[in-house]
Order: sequence, then C-alpha cells, then structure tokens
Amino acid sequence: MSPKRSTIAARIPIRLRRFELRLWFLLAALILIGSSCGASRPAVILATTTSTQDSGLLDLLAPRFEEQSGYILKIIAVGTGQALAMGERGDADVLLVHAPAAEQRLIENGSAIDRRLVMHNDFVLVGPASDPADVAAAARPGDALARVAAEGAAGRAIFVSRGDDSGTHKKELSLWQEADLNAAGEWYLEAGQGMAATLRVASERQAYTLTDRGTYLAQRETLDLAILYQGAPELLNVYHVMRVNPDRFEAVNAAGAKAFSDFLIDPQTQAMIGDFGRREYGRPLFLPDAGKDASQLGLEQ
Repeated sequence: MSPKRSTIAARIPIRLRRFELRLWFLLAALILIGSSCGASRPAVILATTTSTQDSGLLDLLAPRFEEQSGYILKIIAVGTGQALAMGERGDADVLLVHAPAAEQRLIENGSAIDRRLVMHNDFVLVGPASDPADVAAAARPGDALARVAAEGAAGRAIFVSRGDDSGTHKKELSLWQEADLNAAGEWYLEAGQGMAATLRVASERQAYTLTDRGTYLAQRETLDLAILYQGAPELLNVYHVMRVNPDRFEAVNAAGAKAFSDFLIDPQTQAMIGDFGRREYGRPLFLPDAGKDASQLGLEQ
C-alpha cells in the first residue's frame, strides 16, 4: 500500500468519530431545545374533589384543556377539605371544590382568589332497595336521617359516611347537626375514602350513604343501591373554581391556574359540562352555572 493510500485509510476512523460526535451534539441540542420549550409551560396542579374524577368529568375536560392551552394538567383528587388545605399551603395552583362555606374562608384569609361558579348537581341519599328505614317516605332530609338512626340503633340499618372531610362529608355532618341528631354507634361507619369507594362499601354492606348524584350515576351499574331520597333544597351541591393566591405563594403557576379557571367558565366548556352524561344516563351529571349569581342557586355567597 502506498503512503498516500495508507494516510487516507488512517483518517477514515477519525472522520467517522467526528461525524458521530457532531450527530451526538445535534441530538443533545434538540433534546435541550425540547426541554426548554416544555419548561415554558409548567404543569398546572389541580386539587379537586373525588366526585369530579369518579364521575368521569375530568376525563373529558382535561385533554381538551391540555390541547387548547399547551399546559399539562396534574390532577390531585382528594376530599374537598384536603384540596382546600393544599390551597392554604400553596401546594396546588387551582382548586375545583364543593364546600361553599369552607371555600369562602380561603378567600377571606387570602389563600385563594377569583372564586367563580362552575356547575352544580345535588346530593342524594342512597341505600338498599328494600329500604329498611323507609327513608323514601321522609318529608325532609332530617327526617330521612332520623329514620336511619332509629333503625340503626335497633340493629336494622347501617349508614356509611365518607369520613374524610370532603365536601360530601361536610354536607352530611351539617344535615345531622341541623336535624339535632348524634351520628354515632355501631350502625355508623366511616369509610375514610373517596365517593366511589364509599359507595362500594355501602353496596357491599347494604347500607345507606349520602352521595353526589353524578358519582352515583357514573358508578350505578356496579352497585346494589337505589336513590331513596332526593330533591330537597338543602341537598344542592355547588362547585366553584378558585386560584391559589400567587401573591402569597411565589411557586404558584399563576398563568396556568388562570388558564384553567378561564377554561372552565368558557361557553364551549360549559356546553360540554351540560351535555356530559346525557347520552349514557338520560340526564346531565352536572348543570353549568358560569356567569350566574350565587343567589340564583339559593346560596348566600
């Protein structure tokens, strides 16, 4: 082999290595560019009640929000009490909850801002179709609970409470209090779980429980429970969205929280909410309320 050919042959591996290095640097640069683009749209942390998740509503809304806004929605579905506590600690960006009195406290103490009506449905009392406490004949919610308590004390009925400081749990406790009843005894069980799980416990035990209508309808095919009491004004179940205050918590994704809040009250989203469940259950699981005054729903705030 001539010296010239030998030199060319020796250079080929070096050129290949240089090409490989350039390709590696190009790929690394593309990864960095992609990462920096993603960083401009940080995740939006939504703390919400389990009913919005268990009913399937967020499965419908989350992809649409992400597609329209470019944000990733990180959903933390817990009891409303826990969701509100996350807001007070600055551990979430935006809250979708259903405990009006507790929500108002966050507005007053400056932890949350921009509280807006989103939708409502109602609470219903469900239980075994045999209805041993005859709650279907009750005149008011307090009467229905009194019948359960009486039959429970006699060993003929069970009531399962969520027991998790959720909006549903808060409503249940307020109904016992308004009826001047003490919910305690072997007949009163606390599940300490979300709505879907509590419904399953009640179904297995053939017990009564209070649930939002949306979650019950979404889970109905898997349950051996019937709606036994419904329709009273006291059973209204209203959802608000509010943003965690970025002036108090610097780490809050203020822009993302506003984008999600605006998305929920947008007319197109409200139409989606109003149509959700109509085909499967013959009625919507939630009724849209954006733009309404709270007094129109019988609320003080």
